[in-house]
Amino acid sequence: MSIAGPVESFDGGGIVLSDQDFEAVAQFAYKHFGLAMSPSKKPLVSSRLSRKLRKQNITDFKEYLKRLDGQNADHERSELLSLLTTNVTQFFREPHHFETLRQDVLPPLIERAKKGGRVRIWSAGCSIGQEPYTIAAILHDLCPDADRYDIKILGTDIDPVVVRTAEEAQYPLEDFEGIPQQYKMQLEPGNKSETGRVPQHLRKLVTYGVLNLIQPFPFKGKFDAIFCRNVAIYFDNQTQQKVWQAFQRTLTPGGYLFIGHSERMSGPAAQYMKTVGITTYVNTPG
Repeated sequence: MSIAGPVESFDGGGIVLSDQDFEAVAQFAYKHFGLAMSPSKKPLVSSRLSRKLRKQNITDFKEYLKRLDGQNADHERSELLSLLTTNVTQFFREPHHFETLRQDVLPPLIERAKKGGRVRIWSAGCSIGQEPYTIAAILHDLCPDADRYDIKILGTDIDPVVVRTAEEAQYPLEDFEGIPQQYKMQLEPGNKSETGRVPQHLRKLVTYGVLNLIQPFPFKGKFDAIFCRNVAIYFDNQTQQKVWQAFQRTLTPGGYLFIGHSERMSGPAAQYMKTVGITTYVNTPG
């Protein structure tokens, strides 16, 4: 996930976003989503929201802001989040992380599972699901009967729209072209032309849910590995540190955290998270 990226031309269509209105949107996005938006994002926010408001026959931003706390608030907030963010993902993105997963992380976890142990891997900020399905493909390659054991992959994102897409597991055929040969999938046919669906034996290894990383995590158990890549970079420093601390507390001792190539561990969690590779950390509490 990234905050809405390339600058778009502004077409206000008669709807004007004042500095005060932009600040209200920015404060709402920070409070509810953790998104830090600088004033430089105002033209982009104006353009995207103006198009939406025209479709809904809303004449000004103040009326729209009231809807974010109104009767249909959940839907309006979800749509606002989709407008303010851009989801960028692909299978086997940043392959060095997946080499570490294959070589160092999964083998001992699979052995534990075969002895009756519990294994949990979390893709936080999973976008449309290509990251968790990559994890599932590697797991299946190493342990074809992984579904027999207590091994589960969780994919979560704050945006329910992308979570639904992840659950459908259907992507353009070109998205599958970059998968290494040893993990090539026997795709199921998609329901649209030029699409394919991740096979069922991989889909059943992954469970999805909607989760906001700036809110308390609802988990009772801990995770052995967490992928959260290119999400925290769009938080301010204070929010980043809170998220790093939450991840550290949610990892098992010796558990791995994989973050984005532009992100760095900081704050109180850094004293426990040992660097073991490029943007790769191991939890070493105590």
